[in-house]
Amino acid sequence: MKVYSLTGKSGTGKSYQAMNICRDKNIESIIDDGLFIYKNRVEAGISAKRQKTMVGAIKTALFTDENHHATVAARIKALSPKSVLVLGTSDKMADKITKRLGLPPVEEYIHIEDVTTDEERDVADRQRHIQGKHVIPVPTLQLKRDFAGYFMDPLRIFRGGGGTQYAEKTVVRPTFSYMGDFFISDLVMTDIANCVGDETEGVAKVIKVYENTLPDSLCLTASIAVRRGSLIWETAMEFQKSFAEKVEYMTAFNVVKVDVEVKQVVE
Repeated sequence: MKVYSLTGKSGTGKSYQAMNICRDKNIESIIDDGLFIYKNRVEAGISAKRQKTMVGAIKTALFTDENHHATVAARIKALSPKSVLVLGTSDKMADKITKRLGLPPVEEYIHIEDVTTDEERDVADRQRHIQGKHVIPVPTLQLKRDFAGYFMDPLRIFRGGGGTQYAEKTVVRPTFSYMGDFFISDLVMTDIANCVGDETEGVAKVIKVYENTLPDSLCLTASIAVRRGSLIWETAMEFQKSFAEKVEYMTAFNVVKVDVEVKQVVE
């Protein structure tokens, strides 16, 4: 196994550049902030961006927890990638991670300054420290379960050449972001549900919307009335799907579950 490292200060765009380096050097896997990513898929680990404090995030990135480190090390051994790119804030940190996971020593050290311009690093710094955004180098669908309830935005980088190709990355706003908590009011959810009800054939009205917004999830329950003669099951399913899609689109929250109760059948 050949081990590479990509190092640089926090917020300089390492995760953003990781996919480009993997493509250029044909690297199969990535170790980034506590995650083991193999061929564009999260195979093991816990993201440091899930931790509630910066200290907790650093410990996760260094695999200090025994269960976390053992699970990731076992998965790496099972898949046995030919190459891996380790991300860290310094060469010393990259060496600590490789030693902790039982990987061979780093053969090639890459520094973020080698692959980006001053302007690109300034943009990355603003996105991190002003907008509170972090990049994870895997598709959004790979992270939906782990990052439910957080701001998630797929970032696709299109490339020219023969046919359209892109590398998808995901932008998240981590728990430890200094920007504070955010939530969606009940009134907003009710308004969205009413709009969806107006557009859904067979729905007479939306009676009530309940939400349970926990740090890791957004679960919704909507009570509706359907018109007599409508197919109740199909109407409820159509409303359920459309409600979830509209909430995700309009709020940037990841909806974990939508339950629909048919309370009334009206004329």
